[in-house]
Amino acid sequence: MKLLVTGGLGFIGSNFIRYILGKYPDYEIINLDKQTYAGNTDNLRDIEKSPNYSFIRGDICDNNIVDRVMQKVERVVHFAAESHVDRSIEDASVFVKTNVLGTFTLLDAALRHNINKFIHISTDEVYGSITGGSFKETDILTPSSPYSSSKAGSDLLARSYFITHQLPVVITRCTNNFGPYQYPEKLIPLFITNLLENRKVPVYGTGKNIRDWIYVLDHCKAIDFVLKKGVNGEIYNIGGGSEFTNIEITGKILKLLGKDESMIEYVLDRPGHDLRYSLDCSKLKELGWAQEHDFDDALENTVKWYVENRWLWEKLKR
Repeated sequence: MKLLVTGGLGFIGSNFIRYILGKYPDYEIINLDKQTYAGNTDNLRDIEKSPNYSFIRGDICDNNIVDRVMQKVERVVHFAAESHVDRSIEDASVFVKTNVLGTFTLLDAALRHNINKFIHISTDEVYGSITGGSFKETDILTPSSPYSSSKAGSDLLARSYFITHQLPVVITRCTNNFGPYQYPEKLIPLFITNLLENRKVPVYGTGKNIRDWIYVLDHCKAIDFVLKKGVNGEIYNIGGGSEFTNIEITGKILKLLGKDESMIEYVLDRPGHDLRYSLDCSKLKELGWAQEHDFDDALENTVKWYVENRWLWEKLKR
């Protein structure tokens, strides 16, 4: 199997590449990554010399690079995206360009080169906020931020290429990921690393916003599962079944690092901050997927990883 992975130097992409190469020694992976601030070559330092792995630095909006790479592969797993909500509020232009135009460029090239499976990685944020119950794949999209709106746009583009051109597209929408190699601007790694530096953790508003969390390796295994058993044209929700308020997550991290609530700093809530995300994942589970990691065990392992790998994240925060 020859795979193109876009955004493979990022958090989830790098974990996915490492997982796939470890499980399938006969697979070949090309990693196309623009190497922005969140694309870190250190994330794959341990496998960069693998004979089955190659890295190409390039922009998914670049038609020439995408066309050249697409000729060499059979399947695509498309992670590459601008993903930090706060940054999208400050400047949405790069989110629209990368997430919408970049996805279009990939889809168009995949169509020309007869790609036999295109996995488009999306997010639960495209559904917007929900006070009770959980979103199903058929629910209307009501994104709240420029980031989630750009992802919703890319989802619709991907689905249109299946409906119009029969390109074998599968869309996955996942809840909040956490684990090793996550860039320290996201909640869990930011709070862990701040506390390791004896700095306070900034909690938005009252800290009552609710998110569902999944360990990144469970997400990677779900994508692998969809590569094999996902039905073309379908959308699959992927969740961890671990809903917590932000202040509950904060308390868990404080406890693991032996800190108290004096390290919490409540800050002004961000504009359009969704109250709760929640996914109904029964569709994927009925196909046979099941997560393997307990949230508390995975969080403890994640904290341990950041404690043991200061060399990687300290220079990013500087």
